[in-house]
Order: sequence, then C-alpha cells, then structure tokens
Amino acid sequence: MFSGSIVALVTPFRDGEIDFETLGSLVEFQIEGGTNVILPCGTTGESATLSHEEHDRVVEYVVEKVARRRPVIAGSGSNCTREALRLTAHAKEAGADGALVITPYCNKPTQRGLQYHYEAIAKEVDIPVVIYNVPGRTGVSITPETVASLSREKNIVAIKEASGSLEQVSQILSRCDITVLSGDDSLTFPIMALGGKGVVSVAANVLPAAVAGMVGKFLGGDIEGARAAHYELYRMNRALFVETNPIPVKAALAMMGKIREEYRLPLCPIADENRATLEKVMREYGLI
Repeated sequence: MFSGSIVALVTPFRDGEIDFETLGSLVEFQIEGGTNVILPCGTTGESATLSHEEHDRVVEYVVEKVARRRPVIAGSGSNCTREALRLTAHAKEAGADGALVITPYCNKPTQRGLQYHYEAIAKEVDIPVVIYNVPGRTGVSITPETVASLSREKNIVAIKEASGSLEQVSQILSRCDITVLSGDDSLTFPIMALGGKGVVSVAANVLPAAVAGMVGKFLGGDIEGARAAHYELYRMNRALFVETNPIPVKAALAMMGKIREEYRLPLCPIADENRATLEKVMREYGLI
C-alpha cells in the first residue's frame, strides 16, 4: 500500500511554538520534489516533545495542506497502548491514510506484549498500520516471527525497519509478504535489493527529488541507476546522522533558509565541529 520515498517530516518551531506557516512550505517543497508519501509526527518530527494537542494539530494541518495530493501517514505511537490507540484513532478521524506505530519504548515489552499491543490497535482502529522497529531508540526489537504473525492482521500493512540489520529484513521477508520500508537512508538500496519497497527518509527533507529519484529508479527496474544514485546520496546520508536525528537535518534546513533552527530540549543545537562537517557537505551538494 505504501511505497517509494516517504519523508519523515521535521516539525519547525518558532519561539517555542509550532511554526505552521513554515510547516506548510515544507509540505509544498516535498510535493514539488516528487516525494511519494508525507509522514508528520514521527521521531524526526520530534513527536516525543509535542503535547497531545500539538500532535493532533500537526496531523490535522498536514492532512489539510496535502489535500489528497499524496498519502499521509501520521506518527501515532506511544509506550502506552491506550495513548497509541487514541493517537491512531485521531489519525483516522483527521483523514490520514495510515499510521506509523513505534514499538513501545522504555517499558521494553516482551514479544507477546508487542503482539498484544499491535493487535489491540489494529482491531480497534480501521486504518492501515505501519510497524516501526527502531531498537536503538526503544530498547526492544520486534522479531521476524512476531512481524510474520502480525502481518496476518488485515490492516497491518508494512514495517519501517530501522534496526540496521539486513539479516532482520531477510528474515521478515522470508516469513511473510508484509511491505518492508527502510528506516535508515544509508541502507535503502540494500534493503530494496532484498525486497523492500522504499524508505521512510530523513534525507528527503533536504533532497526530496534525489531520494525519490533513487527509489523510483529501483522500483522501475533501473538497478544500476539506483545504485549510482545511492552512492551520490551517501555522503549526505552520513552527514545527517553526525548527531542524533533530527538535530543535523534541522540544522541543514536552516542553512537552506527553509526553517528557523530551533529544537525542544533535551535536543539542542548541533556542536560546532559537527556543524562545520555538515556545512561542508551541504556546500558540496550545492544546497547552500
């Protein structure tokens, strides 16, 4: 159901508040650049520091701004199943086309707990659900066996795989036909070579056309063209993770004049030495 370049959209702030005007400009930049799907309120959107009211408003605004020109997947995860249910129900009510649900963080559920968590959401809210596996942030990894079991739920349609493990991707795809999306820009090409259908991309925030082009080439059968595009993007993909995401990508967008460089604690501005590294790469790509 979901494939191609899916941008994990940043949430711009101004003086501590969400900058909706700028958010609208970012949405237009993505659509003009050929991004296939817009995803607000993911990790890159600093969802962990948004109030529930702010989270709801961002999803509503992006759905309204996109106006059916692209599918919208709303981040709706939580480490509390009841909260994830509410956020997912709101995503459906707001008109989102799908929901990205992260594995519960901090409380480190067992695989049985993960199974119950996703089943509860899938049974309660009739919206396509994308599992989000990112053990580096959550402290727990969903196993291929659990993914295969959950794939039998009619509206669990995909997994954003950000474990960094190609073995994990191979194991998932050997067990079921769920759509696998790369959750790591640097691994998009190899994950697609294993059968993945696209990427939930941080880099697309700054290079939407290039990321969409690389994924589009692969899906269109131009494997060598996609491989070349992968290496063209590689330095940027590395630079955007020189510090915790989304610190570098927000700094990069600010360098481009697209947002104000503002974060919410505990995220803070990029260190001077890393800023210099990022700025050098941005200049090499002709973005500043």
